[in-house]
Amino acid sequence: MAGTTERNSAQVIRDEAAKLFFERGYDATTLRQVATAAGLKVGSLYNHITSKEDLLQQIMGSVIDELLERVQASVAAVTSGDPVDRLQAALAGHITFHAERAQQVFIGNAELRSLPEAARDNVVKKRAEYELFLAALVDEAGEAGLAEVIDSKIHVYSFVAQATHVAGWYRPGGRLELSEIVRIYTRLALRELNVVDADVRALGAAVSQ
Repeated sequence: MAGTTERNSAQVIRDEAAKLFFERGYDATTLRQVATAAGLKVGSLYNHITSKEDLLQQIMGSVIDELLERVQASVAAVTSGDPVDRLQAALAGHITFHAERAQQVFIGNAELRSLPEAARDNVVKKRAEYELFLAALVDEAGEAGLAEVIDSKIHVYSFVAQATHVAGWYRPGGRLELSEIVRIYTRLALRELNVVDADVRALGAAVSQ
């Protein structure tokens, strides 16, 4: 029970810090403000972090880990064996996560420079691993003759840029439901890969849970 409470406290600290970093900026946010938002005393923060830089690294590292876990789970749920279905599931999870976790995505892009070199290198490595996972799915679709792959790495850069863009403008209750946004961006991605039945496939795109 104590271990669960500690994990919950650590998550609350990361969540509240992410909100503050997003609203005020990393440099303008103090650990005292984070502690107040989390309902803790400043000293209690040090049960979970060693510094504000460590807290930033935790937020940025954990969001990439969670993104990869979400997308891998989406792919694992596909039973058809069709590589385009697998890629489409990955894209749905990818777009959905960015829309739902917009604050963390923004921090990951805006505050990378605020990390010390070793921590920055670690985050960059995690990002590269995630991009390789997506690129492998693109290559599988190409090797099966179902997609026209020009350069899988550059295709992935395009998908990442699209998701980052979604994180910047999507708000719940807007003109389009998230499920429709996922279908549109999936359609664009499959068209980019010249998948013959891209439009038909995109009609089945659904928000990854």
